Amino acid sequence: MKITKPNRITRSYTQHLVAKPSTVFPLLCPVREADWIDGWDPISVFTYSGVAEPDCVFTTASNPSNDIWYITRHEPINGFVEMLKVTPLITAYKLTIQLHPTDKGSDAIITYSYTSLGHEGDVFIESFTEEYYRKFMRTWESRINHYLVHSKALRVTGA
Repeated sequence: MKITKPNRITRSYTQHLVAKPSTVFPLLCPVREADWIDGWDPISVFTYSGVAEPDCVFTTASNPSNDIWYITRHEPINGFVEMLKVTPLITAYKLTIQLHPTDKGSDAIITYSYTSLGHEGDVFIESFTEEYYRKFMRTWESRINHYLVHSKALRVTGA
């Protein structure tokens, strides 16, 4: 048995969204994300209801093998979702999203916690800087807010 101290990084960010939590929460779903994320296309989604729910599993394309996602908590009334994602031999991570109502819509506290599973994971964690994370979160925030205002995805054009 090999026991290793994990190489782990956790980042949190608060997004300011233009809709109330009950409108935002259904969009935090492997199926509904295709509505607001241009290019989002999971390979498969395993769900009884057809959308996000506890124990929903989905896969997305990645190298050297596909990512596996598992929704561990899904609490619409509390505006909370937690999921795990494993990129085999690279990283395992936990994503939590907690929605809170505000006067202008809602705040979404989004936390990613990555654990390296090897050398490639260590390289990824080293690149997962605060600056990178903030830029990623702001892009996500602009995409979901665009959808909430215009009811269509913000299209990404080539450089």
